[in-house]
Amino acid sequence: MKIIVTQQGVALIIALLVVSFATLLAVAMTTRLQLDIARTANIIQGDQAYLYTLAGESWAKRILFRDGKNTTIDSLNEVWATSLLPLPLPGGVIQVQLEDLQSRFNLNNLVNNDQPNWLAITVFQRLLTVLDLPPELAAVVVDWIDSNNEPQLPNGAEENTYLAKTPAYRTANRPLRSPSEVRLLAGFDTDSYQKLLPYVTTLPTPTLININTASLPILRAVVTDLSEVNAQAIIATRQNQPFNSLPDFLVHEALAGLKVETNNLAVSSQYFLFTASVQIGRGKAQLSSILHRLPHTVQVIYRAQNTEL
Repeated sequence: MKIIVTQQGVALIIALLVVSFATLLAVAMTTRLQLDIARTANIIQGDQAYLYTLAGESWAKRILFRDGKNTTIDSLNEVWATSLLPLPLPGGVIQVQLEDLQSRFNLNNLVNNDQPNWLAITVFQRLLTVLDLPPELAAVVVDWIDSNNEPQLPNGAEENTYLAKTPAYRTANRPLRSPSEVRLLAGFDTDSYQKLLPYVTTLPTPTLININTASLPILRAVVTDLSEVNAQAIIATRQNQPFNSLPDFLVHEALAGLKVETNNLAVSSQYFLFTASVQIGRGKAQLSSILHRLPHTVQVIYRAQNTEL
């Protein structure tokens, strides 16, 4: 049996092949175009979300500046400390929060002029005890910050400790830049780091603890032998009437007979943590900023995306 292919048949076959190829090409181009459009939309929405976080940061700076002009104390009763529900945006939502960083213990206070700060060390040791962590860890943080390589305190840890690890590394010999550095220190593990994280900060200058915003563990750390019940009584009092001065704090009945070192205490703050989370369509952005309030301005001294400070 012979198959005879005419010129018209060949032409038809070629035409069908061309149409099939063109169809496949068109489908591929359309799919690629749709992916490019979706990718571009995600990038645009992500950029929009980040710009909204910066707008929230600007709002926070104005709130803090205005508050500093109107009052000499900082408490959890003020506008900046108000918890806000997620706010609607065109095509999305934003969640913002301000926190007083001087409600926390500044780890960099442990070393002053390259020497151990014994008052701060004592406070930090009490905080560790309150959190059911070994108070000896305070010495480890001191040795990480100071510039020498000789343990200045019992139970300290200098370079020899870290050079023996795998991989080996050296001590920073400088102030901590972020609380996350604590995870590098000898004696700290994930559990101890997570316990400590909500109560510490790493600010660039020596700071005082604000008794109007300090949490219960911090209050128990700054006052020798302060019980949990008495700390709760102090918190209940300041919810109704914040302390206007340290003398007002010292006469509180919960402190009767207790020793209080006022050299590291205050009723106002300069450093605040701003956090924002924005979602626009499928685009998301998170921003954390440390704000420093000065007499005539509020400065951003540190800013990070998609991470906590």
